[in-house]
Amino acid sequence: MSVNLFISWRYLLTKRKEKFISLISVISVMGIAIGVMALIVVIGVMTGFDRDLRDKIVGNFSHIAISGVRPMDYSEFESMAAKLKSYSEVKALSPYVQGQVLIEEEHRFMALGLKGIEPEREQYVTKIKDYVINGSFQDLVPGTVIVGKELALYLGLKVGSELKIYSPFGKQYKLKIAGIFKSGMYDYDLNLLLVNLQTGQNILEMGRGISAVALKLDNMFAADKVRDKIQKVLGFDYNLKTWMEANQSFFAALKLEKLTMFIILTLIILVASFNIISTLVVLVVDKTKDIGILKALGMSSGDIRRIFTYEGLIIGSLGTFLGSSGGFILCLLLKKYQFIKLPQDIYYINRLPVAIEFWPDVALIITSALVITFVSTFYPANKAARLVPVEALRYE
Repeated sequence: MSVNLFISWRYLLTKRKEKFISLISVISVMGIAIGVMALIVVIGVMTGFDRDLRDKIVGNFSHIAISGVRPMDYSEFESMAAKLKSYSEVKALSPYVQGQVLIEEEHRFMALGLKGIEPEREQYVTKIKDYVINGSFQDLVPGTVIVGKELALYLGLKVGSELKIYSPFGKQYKLKIAGIFKSGMYDYDLNLLLVNLQTGQNILEMGRGISAVALKLDNMFAADKVRDKIQKVLGFDYNLKTWMEANQSFFAALKLEKLTMFIILTLIILVASFNIISTLVVLVVDKTKDIGILKALGMSSGDIRRIFTYEGLIIGSLGTFLGSSGGFILCLLLKKYQFIKLPQDIYYINRLPVAIEFWPDVALIITSALVITFVSTFYPANKAARLVPVEALRYE
């Protein structure tokens, strides 16, 4: 241990009449710790929201959706599948139709979204099969429908019940409920009906037409790059939209909120840094005699500056370590016990999601705390370094 660091540590653990300095040092440490802990927990929750909602959105839909600038026929899907099967990035394809329908149950009417799929293909593109909690996904044959849990609860539906559906053209259909799914997204579970592709084509009167083709990739984050490659192969008769583009405004809002919370909560650490400044200023005043003696013995101004810089960094590092540890523990407790519940109709999910990303989130928080701490040592360290030995010892 260097002499400068040794002296800094002894000043921090000062005894006898300087107990007051130790007390304000503890207060400074706790201020930094609380700021870092709050920042880690809040950013962890924001990251959890982002990841959880992203997984649920992608689980219900696809990584890339291909639609035509004109109505698409099922034969186009077959041709498309033949062209794309050589791409290692593309894991699966599935055609679907979608539109709006009206349902009636005990004289109650609701406008819902209808999606017609091929179950044998769809199970490899989205997670819909895994979301089915009652009935069977494989029972989604022509003449049947799978509804969301929230819709089933609202209308009192169960597997085997009949659901009356009105098409956009005014025709009435009766479909048997083959299953109930729960995606965890309140909006989807209340407003989405899943039917067999053939049933969807009949209700929407599309013949052999399809609305779009869903693609699953081996890496969802490479969707932009893969989209550009596929666009060159298929030409500009088709529109390709990635899951990021389809939910661009939603994820942009989440990102902005996360950045805003980071800036706001960093102010807590900034305020706590003023405690470090005041601690060091009091310490410099209290150790004026010591500084004079050290300088008289030949210690340079740079060494004095380093002593008080180390003092501030020790306080900041200790606070950052305690805050990080407390933040990790609290995040793990929130994740494991889920003792904070959310109203699902407002937040889409029913629990508080937490996800800790060491890079870049935690690394940026720790770096910011240490930088703020380091900057806060400038004034008191320079003040101590400028003391003249004769002036420091004049009244001793």
